[in-house]
Amino acid sequence: MSDAAAKRGPLAGIRVLDCTGVIVGPTSTLLLAEQGADVIKVEPPEGDLMRKLGGKAPANAPGMSPKFMHFNRNKRSIVLDLKAPEGQEVIRRLATTSDVFVSNMRPRALASLGLNWEALSALNPRMVHCTIAGFATGGPYDGAPAYDTIIQGLSGVAACLEQVLGEPRFAPFVLTDHIVGIIAAQSICAALVARASTGQGQAIEVPMFENAAAFVLSEHLGQRTFEPDGTMGDPRIMTPDARPIPTKDGYICVSANTDPQARGFFTAIGRPELMQDPRFHNVAARLAHVADYFALRAEVMREKTTAEWVALLRRHDVPAMPYHTLPSLLEDPQLRGSGVLTKEEGEEHMLGLRHANRFSGSGLPESRLAPRQGQHAEAILAELGYGAEDRARLLGREDAA
Repeated sequence: MSDAAAKRGPLAGIRVLDCTGVIVGPTSTLLLAEQGADVIKVEPPEGDLMRKLGGKAPANAPGMSPKFMHFNRNKRSIVLDLKAPEGQEVIRRLATTSDVFVSNMRPRALASLGLNWEALSALNPRMVHCTIAGFATGGPYDGAPAYDTIIQGLSGVAACLEQVLGEPRFAPFVLTDHIVGIIAAQSICAALVARASTGQGQAIEVPMFENAAAFVLSEHLGQRTFEPDGTMGDPRIMTPDARPIPTKDGYICVSANTDPQARGFFTAIGRPELMQDPRFHNVAARLAHVADYFALRAEVMREKTTAEWVALLRRHDVPAMPYHTLPSLLEDPQLRGSGVLTKEEGEEHMLGLRHANRFSGSGLPESRLAPRQGQHAEAILAELGYGAEDRARLLGREDAA
């Protein structure tokens, strides 16, 4: 395999028509782009909301907020007014040349623009058409608007935090957007595998609420799985003591779940006899007495520094790592060494993020910065067969005839 081929990515040759915005949709198309797909981001004239909502942009790069930059790297941008005939003309021509269409518009809006599965599959039967919606069609919430906070509150995420913190809280990141975006990308890849066998595309519906609720319940359905009045919630997680543990000089994160790990932990703290304690002698016993187990950890961890404990626990093969603040995370040697966190070349200081996963057979494409709004319109229109005069007309340039 040539060096060039090795850097194309496993999705090289797949074109994705990306009509998504904010976080959930761009998360899914970011994963596809970083794995080699040619993702064409179609933005409305006002641009993706995250260009303005995602933080302060540099003075020399308006519309390039930090959050927009990190969720839209490796994509190309074209601006289209999908309510105008000219925008409709271009989007339909793009649809005929694309393998995948992704949108997080509500189904009714898609249909009004002629971008639903029925309309686009008539133009391109091989297309995989993915709609990320707030709620599955056919239910009482069908068509209701949704953002991450709505889904966190409705799906039980905020309730899990209430059980731990004493009041309902949202996770301090758009958790359900991330989860559902990843699920959408996986579903798209599954449909592409099916197309390789059948030659036919298909429609995919990825509802946020149902996926987030399943995510919560698979973790915390608990004994309600078998008993109508059974307890819910994993007690190892649903406790205020499931947190970073104070040490002599900071905090540490420790998880000793298996019996060998617990034995290593008790040996490391100088209490090997605790493995014979009826409260701790196996996984079931430690689960039943999780409060005692966590209290023991909290007591002994204060005796040494974080670095001392990490080294000692590692010698006994017990999972343990330092606790990071957001600023200290930027100095983590593993993130730097693996290349996930990088300093991007450019006019100003900029920290960038790169794909964490690796593919031995196809490699990954070189990481590119997120696009300026409409940055690639000229090239995309040329690829679609528009001549110079038509490109000038569609881009509103003065040289149009």
